[in-house]
Amino acid sequence: MDNFTDSFAKLIDVEKGLSLDPNDRGNWTSGKIGVGTLRGTKYGVSAASYPTLDIANLTLDDAQAIYRRDYWNKVQADRFAASIAFQLFDAAVNSGIYAASILLQKAAGALADGVIGNQTVAAVTALPAPVVAARFNAYRLLDMTDMTGWPVYSRGWAKRIANNLLAGVA
Repeated sequence: MDNFTDSFAKLIDVEKGLSLDPNDRGNWTSGKIGVGTLRGTKYGVSAASYPTLDIANLTLDDAQAIYRRDYWNKVQADRFAASIAFQLFDAAVNSGIYAASILLQKAAGALADGVIGNQTVAAVTALPAPVVAARFNAYRLLDMTDMTGWPVYSRGWAKRIANNLLAGVA
């Protein structure tokens, strides 16, 4: 398997089925709870990110194409070791491209401007991949504790990070 295929398989193991939780802003077409249409999230593809997409009828192949085009390629995951690429990809899907890029830059000690370019790649590749992956997840978890959804979703988010740490050493 290539890095994307392997990372997508790990992600889909977490991002399963259709969720119509009305308290999750990602399930609303506006990205705001109670505003717009409750279309949900399927395979992690949310109505907030894709407000015109028929989420309920999304296929796994559709999701895979979206993930490669709109997340994997945009964070340039192919430029990193597999363990880092997966962490970066998962965070991009879960928190957005900009937030994931900032986390990677913090983990590598690079300028945290949200743009992954040659300087970020050089900073990341100058460090051992396990160090970057561990720091990345530490910063990610710290950021999550400041989110307004932490009191409700903390258990699931913390489990996700723990599983990602385990996946990064597998």
